[in-house]
Amino acid sequence: MALADSTRGLPNGGGGGGGSGSSSSSAEPPLFPDIVELNVGGQVYVTRRCTVVSVPESLLWRMFTQQQPQELARDSKGRFFLDRDGFLFRYILDYLRDLQLVLPDYFPERSRLQREAEYFELPELVRRLGAPQQPGPGPPPPHSRRGVHKEGSLGDELLPLGYGEPEPQEGASAGAPSPTLELASRSPSGGAAGPLLTPSQSLDGSRRSGYITIGYRGSYTIGRDAQADAKFRRVARITVCGKTSLAKEVFGDTLNESRDPDRPPERYTSRYYLKFNFLEQAFDKLSESGFHMVACSSTGTCAFAGSTDQSEDKIWTSYTEYVFCRE
Repeated sequence: MALADSTRGLPNGGGGGGGSGSSSSSAEPPLFPDIVELNVGGQVYVTRRCTVVSVPESLLWRMFTQQQPQELARDSKGRFFLDRDGFLFRYILDYLRDLQLVLPDYFPERSRLQREAEYFELPELVRRLGAPQQPGPGPPPPHSRRGVHKEGSLGDELLPLGYGEPEPQEGASAGAPSPTLELASRSPSGGAAGPLLTPSQSLDGSRRSGYITIGYRGSYTIGRDAQADAKFRRVARITVCGKTSLAKEVFGDTLNESRDPDRPPERYTSRYYLKFNFLEQAFDKLSESGFHMVACSSTGTCAFAGSTDQSEDKIWTSYTEYVFCRE
């Protein structure tokens, strides 16, 4: 019966094609499309088949060369499904494209990415992730105006001259430790080395000064002739702009970083937003962290509901920003 099924030439090997003999599977290559869609842990990726099979003997190579399409797990929309970390798979796919390892600065998921590389059976990527990082985790030297990623790729953001390095003191010897390093290695009482400072702390242990701007877009309806009470609609999202380290210090786990996950602590971002929709809750958190409001601005537009008749209800849409400062 297996021979009869294999000789019919059914699409994708027919109902019994997956269990037919080795001569049949070697005669007909797997019928995968040139463009494949992958659902990795809920994240959808679209790539070429030649990319996922670029490393021989890897897990993806075996899936898309040694198996038939009907043998692989699929989601409800027919995409090939892999139950792995969808966020980290972006780096796996980048590596498969040109076999180069390029990671963002201050990348905190290196050990987890190494575990993913082991699962996908990419020994060279595992070796590179396990090697000591060069250069170190600190900021780039002052003569570099651009952040350099691992393996020499250029970053996208400019750095000021002298970034991260104190100015040399007059009369200081070349081999003497800098005052910055000496202060950072001492505890406030002057004893042995204390805990490392967080990015939002200054050298004397106090909290750094800075600005955080939060904004929201809202809309409300006013009845005819403005006689009825305004009906305010729910705030859809509260955005957060400012230095990454300050935003994380103030809002902690309530900060949604999904739109800008790789931002280093000393950079600025305008893509964070909060997981709650209450302005008062955001104000409380800023006040508890020592911030106070210094400015506020708002802009809006007006439209008529249903028609252009002036007697109809008016719908106002506004965007408001609040600027908070900690000195």
